[in-house]
Amino acid sequence: MSAALQSAPWPLLLAAADGRVRWVNSAATALLPGVGAGTSLARHAPPWLADAHARRDREAAGAIAGRALRAEAAAADGAEGVLWWLRDDPDEHSAPHTGSERARFLADVSDELFTRPNPQECRGSTALLAARHLADAAVVVGTGRGARPPVAAARRQGEVTHGRLAGDPADVPGLAEALQGFPPVPARWLDPAAVPPWLLAEAFEEWGTGTPGALMVTPLPGRGAPLGALVLLRRAGAEPFTEDDEALARLFAARAAAALNAATLHAEQTAVVELLAQDTLRPGPRRVDGVEYAVGHRPADGELGVGGDFVDISTAAEAGGETHVVLGDVCGKGLEAAALTGRIRTTLRALHQLEPDHQRLLRALNAALFGADHSRFATLVLASVRRRGSAVTLRLTSAGHPPPLIVRRAGDVLAAPTHGTLIGALPEVFTQTYETTLRPGESCLLYSDGVTEAKGGPLGTERFGEERLRAALVECAGHPPEAVAERVQMLVADWLGGRRHDDIGLVVIAVPRRRTHLAAAPAR
Repeated sequence: MSAALQSAPWPLLLAAADGRVRWVNSAATALLPGVGAGTSLARHAPPWLADAHARRDREAAGAIAGRALRAEAAAADGAEGVLWWLRDDPDEHSAPHTGSERARFLADVSDELFTRPNPQECRGSTALLAARHLADAAVVVGTGRGARPPVAAARRQGEVTHGRLAGDPADVPGLAEALQGFPPVPARWLDPAAVPPWLLAEAFEEWGTGTPGALMVTPLPGRGAPLGALVLLRRAGAEPFTEDDEALARLFAARAAAALNAATLHAEQTAVVELLAQDTLRPGPRRVDGVEYAVGHRPADGELGVGGDFVDISTAAEAGGETHVVLGDVCGKGLEAAALTGRIRTTLRALHQLEPDHQRLLRALNAALFGADHSRFATLVLASVRRRGSAVTLRLTSAGHPPPLIVRRAGDVLAAPTHGTLIGALPEVFTQTYETTLRPGESCLLYSDGVTEAKGGPLGTERFGEERLRAALVECAGHPPEAVAERVQMLVADWLGGRRHDDIGLVVIAVPRRRTHLAAAPAR
């Protein structure tokens, strides 16, 4: 029996009631080099095991050399004492200790963290992974412009909590230096007892005294500036962090910082994209001087969700009596295209104040774009709207853009006979302006080629085309502009069937029908 126990794969040790070790097998000697026959558990064994033996507990759990272990006690015959056998705790995540395990762990960390596009989620996942694999608890301190940077805290088997740093980073040993990007202070130089109570989240109160047994702080390195710091804590009585633990923590922090940097850039890019999209395709006023407007837009499939279409509606007060509507499409997609649309919209707004003639206005715009960048160009359609009694005078000019469609009260659909060359592609631009009148119940549709060129149908190769668009407008004759825009967008979306598409933009200009009032019945 003694030979069998000696060769057992599990660490075994026999301890008397007074804590004196009577016997250990070879596996226990390899795990606990200082424990041997005649030694004291209180002096040479981990505190969590020695305390459990002194309390006569039947089981205990803790870490040894980064491994999460569970110890179970069995009574020995007579006065021999208690036989403890230790095994890996299946309910705890242990730190990787071999080279292959560490490489696999770091690869898994990258896979996990790089799926978190939000900085807060990335900090939370970092804290949870660190608590499960590197320590018993972890706090990720971010950077911010305010006095209280964001933090994410987690403990092993616990949930992540988010908040703000409750105190001065200088009160935490090594934290202020890490937040400034200095190399980490060795863990053996940091006093765990000096950790202020405010850093220990409520989740850590189960430690009893609230004082950790080991402390490590390492920076989260960024590109040119630190992204924060990682604080690792082990329970009271746990083994201190080793140099191998510190090396692994630094590698972990580098992976976490790379993911956090990517998440921060993604969040900033998303905010910029949303701002540009709102500014480029803002709905504008819905009603100006008795004329109603509706804007519809569906950006092209892409990484940023920013297409080349743009809309601008300048009210009559800004344009000297006329309301000017612009629907355009610039070459390209993304942030560069959005920047160009901003230039065009700003230039057009300034020119509208000075030049009412569409031909001369577009020549000035073309000169501004062609001289700045020969590789970028745009198509657009201008509409100038002026109220005259119950009717509306409409001037339409297309510059390389599909001609507007005019919907009469009877349901007739007319393509405005206007055309012109691209803006910014050639030294000179030539356009033809068409003037017409809209009466109550009539409307005009400005649209981008993404509407008619949307490919769908049974095989996904047929274009939506102008014929289907005209048929949809016939059905919508006399309807409010919002209903017309919604109907066209719905038909195009159904035609696409979820397939990829170009930018889809449209503007509906409508003169509402005259309201009729019922005469009151004569009194009897």
